[in-house]
Amino acid sequence: MGLPSKKRTNRSKRDRNSHIKLTAKTAGKCANCNAAILPHQACKACGHYKGKSVVDTQKRTDRLVKRAKKVS
Repeated sequence: MGLPSKKRTNRSKRDRNSHIKLTAKTAGKCANCNAAILPHQACKACGHYKGKSVVDTQKRTDRLVKRAKKVS
């Protein structure tokens, strides 16, 4: 069974992990309503994706209102 022959220094640990980092998410603009959207996702404001309406926003808001009334 192999064992490390020398101690891993703090510098070598930092060098090894230098590429492991968090990256900021980039937001684009919706072509229909200019709202900020994440890439490859439908717009939460208007429900459009790639120029087509794919989500019925009125139906979604009605469902949320109904759920809120049920809880309270």
